[in-house]
Amino acid sequence: MKLQPGVFCLVAIAISGCMWGKPGTTKSAINTDTLAFKYTVFKQRAADCGEKADTACTVVKFKYPDFTGQKKLNDTIVQKLVNLFQLSEKPDTSLKELSKNFMANYLSAIKENSAEMFYSLDCYTKIIRQDSSLTTLEIGGYSYMGGAHPSSFTGFINWNTKADKIITLDDLIAPVNKAKLASIAEHIFRASEKLADTASLANNYFFKDNKFALNDNFSITPTGLRFLYNQYEIKPYAAGTTELIIPYAKIKSLLLPNTILTQYIK
Repeated sequence: MKLQPGVFCLVAIAISGCMWGKPGTTKSAINTDTLAFKYTVFKQRAADCGEKADTACTVVKFKYPDFTGQKKLNDTIVQKLVNLFQLSEKPDTSLKELSKNFMANYLSAIKENSAEMFYSLDCYTKIIRQDSSLTTLEIGGYSYMGGAHPSSFTGFINWNTKADKIITLDDLIAPVNKAKLASIAEHIFRASEKLADTASLANNYFFKDNKFALNDNFSITPTGLRFLYNQYEIKPYAAGTTELIIPYAKIKSLLLPNTILTQYIK
């Protein structure tokens, strides 16, 4: 969801940044040579917070792992966080710039609204799994700028540790097999939603042209590909998120040879 910026104003913001947590690694079921990391917290509080708790005033917070000697991965994580909630037509280039623009939106709002109010932007990246070939991260958070409810998003980064790059669906499944993948996924989706094979998707879902489609928001797990549809993506807000897990056993013939998934296929 794109949020429009307010009038940019000068604001005194109390800024704090801290490194916390001891350096560590996550456990692996396959190998132990995982990437070392420590968590970073970047936080800004609006000047009018005073002695108020973070839960009672406007605060921007980002929490994410910083991997030792992994510049490309670290840059990717920060850029994903920056792009999580776009505040203006011109994309922000850093967490600091995003925070500044968020606070400017807040100042504009309180000038126009005499009622006491506060905004919130809370985003994170956490490690789901590591092994010698793969680092899987969940990235998400929520933004509240007035209204009935906050905007939220959950996404993933599947990182090829050896190749030092993001893993896309095209790295795992040939384009010629994408239609078969979607067909298998639709069968799983309909079973989960308790829908007949011929039931229409027009009434309760937001699929384009009322036809089922996979998105590109997925994580690699040891047992299958986990796809996630965020709120408002295919259902009304009240329905929340929708998760779809496609077991490797069902798509083994569709997978490209010698990929990151080979270690999980039996």
